[in-house]
Order: sequence, then C-alpha cells, then structure tokens
Amino acid sequence: MRVLITGAAGSGTSTLGRALAREIGAAAIEADDHFWIASDPPFQTKRAPGERLESVLAEMQRHPRAVLAGSVVGWGAEVEDGFSLMVFLAVPTALRLARLEQRELERFGKVDAAFLEWASQYDEGRLPGRSRALHEEWLSGRSCPKLRIEGGVPVREGVLKVVEALSGNGLK
Repeated sequence: MRVLITGAAGSGTSTLGRALAREIGAAAIEADDHFWIASDPPFQTKRAPGERLESVLAEMQRHPRAVLAGSVVGWGAEVEDGFSLMVFLAVPTALRLARLEQRELERFGKVDAAFLEWASQYDEGRLPGRSRALHEEWLSGRSCPKLRIEGGVPVREGVLKVVEALSGNGLK
C-alpha cells in the first residue's frame, strides 16, 4: 500500500505525510530527499531525472507500506502510477505563504524572497515548475483513487479523512 500526499509548497504535504505514516504504520518518504542532492545550504542542486527515479523507487521497494509526500509529476510511470491512493491538498495561497515564511525563518533564520515569489504563483501558474493546473491535469491522468482535502484542515482531521478513504477502498 502506497499513498501519495501532494499539493503546493506550504500545503502541508510533509506534515500530513509524517502523521499519516505514524497512524498506519508506514514509512514516511519525502520526494524532496530524492529530487535534491543533499547540500548546505539545501535545495541548490537537482538530481538528474533518472537518478531521482531510481532513488525513490529503491526506497519505496524497501518500504512496501509507504506515504510519499511531495510532487512526483514527470518522474516516470514506475513511480507516478504506483500508488494505492493519491491525496491532493488545496490550501489558500495566503495560508500557504504564511506557513512557508514561518518555516523559512525557523530553518534558515531568513526568508528566501525568490522562493516565496515562486510559491505564491502556484494557483495562477505564472512561473515554470509546479502549478495547480499542472497538478490537476496530472492527477486526472492517474487511475488510482484520489482524495481532495480543501482549506488547510487540522492535521488530525486530514489523517482521519485519509484513513477513511483507505478503508473505503479496502486498502488499510
């Protein structure tokens, strides 16, 4: 059983992913750990597409029960079509940006203005990369069950919604 939690930066994919993994006894996997090469400061160098696909597939093979948090759009069918359930988090832009600003300050002591500008355009898709339209189109092409969670619900409520969806699809 594999669950993908996806959405915009700041939507809570990592937080929900970790909480859900604890709840259902699964491994919590971060897409960013496979997309980016570890560095200090972080998030400077992207892995080659083939390398990130190999890396995430190897980790998922080690953990047949896994919750993957993040975006895997364009990574390859082997991972993109390998989920039992996909959860899409849709959170208002203002809330996402506030979360991201707080996270940046806590992690790095400062806010990366370029990152916040990139994150702010998700709903309109003005900049290259992740956008709501891209996510919506990608999700529509996946055949597994999907769950949408709108509005930035509390983590526990999100976990319960996903557990209910898993149970309803005979996956728990």
